[in-house]
Amino acid sequence: MKIVTLNYSNTNTYLIKGSKGNLLFDTGWAGTYPAFCGCMGENGEKVQDIDYVLISHFHPDHMGIAQEIADEGAVIAVCDVQKDFVHSSDSVFAKENRRDYRPIDDGKVRFVETDGSRDFLSELGIEGSIFHTPGHSDDSISLLLDSGELFVGDLNPLYELEMHRGTVIEESWNMLLSHKPSKVYYGHARAAVLEKGIKGLIGNIFGQKNREENVPDPSKNQSLVASIMKYVDKGYSCDLICKKTHSDKEFVQDVMRMYLTHPGVSVQGILDRIEIKGR
Repeated sequence: MKIVTLNYSNTNTYLIKGSKGNLLFDTGWAGTYPAFCGCMGENGEKVQDIDYVLISHFHPDHMGIAQEIADEGAVIAVCDVQKDFVHSSDSVFAKENRRDYRPIDDGKVRFVETDGSRDFLSELGIEGSIFHTPGHSDDSISLLLDSGELFVGDLNPLYELEMHRGTVIEESWNMLLSHKPSKVYYGHARAAVLEKGIKGLIGNIFGQKNREENVPDPSKNQSLVASIMKYVDKGYSCDLICKKTHSDKEFVQDVMRMYLTHPGVSVQGILDRIEIKGR
């Protein structure tokens, strides 16, 4: 089995290559299909070789080009807990008058029972299970491979867990951690290795060095965070935002991830989370 990380938009997507077929976990925003095809080609992969698309949750930045990929032959796999959410982003794209968005064709959908997900995955030669992991959204699911790789979409990252004690987010993480994953793949952050357990993970998640060198003083950077949020809304890439703001790439990545995964978060809310991450 092989995992290919595809970085072509603000959302990390993953191609999981089994012995019998290929599964794409998540997609990007509407309008990113050409970039997706280019990224696939750069990695020596073909869009036509994708058998199934599995979406962590049906927010615009995770399902925006799912139908365009399905038009090339892939089938969109929808878990039982997601049935009522498949078209939840249609109104968002309609409001933005996005003509480059193609709604999901229900005729190209395969519904999968989470309790029977092992059988579904085994059809592709992938050993693992799909779990319902609400918290970020009610339709959020995570994919855990028997080899230890865990794909969680926008489930709030482990270093923020202290902020979510007693919530459904903690319940979802406790369930996932009970299966002893070894590596976590996030939708908007760098993959995290859990080799040292939760305590070791907090300082390990982003391979961070001295945070004082990489993160500007939160008390002096409200305008910078606001500018990054504005550029994200315009669809700018991380590299372009770095050039526009003359900011450290890791800091920009942090702001982008927190803005995209915490709907309605304020500038101060982002700064607070960055401070927590650096502790």
